[in-house]
Amino acid sequence: ESDSEDAPLRILKGKQIKTEESSNVYCAICMDEQPDEKMFKNQHCSHIFCNDCIRRHVAAKIEENRSVVECPHPSCKQVLEPHQCRSIIPEELFDKWGNVLCQNLVPESEKFYCPFKDCSAMMICDCNEVVSSCECPHCNRIFCAQCKVSWHAEIGCEEFQKLEEAKVEKGDSLVMELAKSKSWRRCPKCSFYVERIEGCCRIVCRCGHKFCYDCGLSWKSN
Repeated sequence: ESDSEDAPLRILKGKQIKTEESSNVYCAICMDEQPDEKMFKNQHCSHIFCNDCIRRHVAAKIEENRSVVECPHPSCKQVLEPHQCRSIIPEELFDKWGNVLCQNLVPESEKFYCPFKDCSAMMICDCNEVVSSCECPHCNRIFCAQCKVSWHAEIGCEEFQKLEEAKVEKGDSLVMELAKSKSWRRCPKCSFYVERIEGCCRIVCRCGHKFCYDCGLSWKSN
């Protein structure tokens, strides 16, 4: 009985541990005991987690292209603010979070993406004029804004699209067979092929559309 009275009180709910020797806190995610200065407390709720777990949580949500990052506690819907997390996340991640926030403010009808796969940067069409050639401000390469491919200076868009249709007819069956063998899914919104390497079945396409990789149906986060 005396041993149990002397044992430290450990409450695995992110609450402070009251002992004579320390004033540490348990992280509700990793269950590690950390000093108070290495813990993160959301300003909108009372849940407490270690800085490392919050850093990984934010990184995972931003990779899903989600601008609103909720508290990692399963039953909590309060959000984490970028400015509050700034001191514990890398500068690159903070900047990416800001970019995602800005992108989600732009209507889908005004968005388009660089066609080069090693770039895929989002751009905004804010003019009423028909634009032909366009330079990506991120990779500085020229592409056709109408065909969404690298610039085809020798031929017009109509002729180019006819040539592409002929190529598609020849190669489409091969692509379909490859996609089927690899179990690829096409985004229901932009028809871009997506391959899941790891993780759950909830996919966020580069266009921001969310769908189930297993059944192909769209889904909405709560």
